[in-house]
Amino acid sequence: MGLKAPGILSFTSSIVLVVIAAVSRFANASIPLVTGHEFVLVLVAYLVLVVGCVVRGL
Repeated sequence: MGLKAPGILSFTSSIVLVVIAAVSRFANASIPLVTGHEFVLVLVAYLVLVVGCVVRGL
């Protein structure tokens, strides 16, 4: 299995998801669908980054 650097779209979307989770958790912002599920959102962001590293063209 050959790894590569993630594409700009997968990298940016992963960073955006992590920032949303961090703002919801640490800034006490009430973001619908995120509040209370920050850990799951960070896991999804990590999976997006891993898929971007493994799959060609993302």
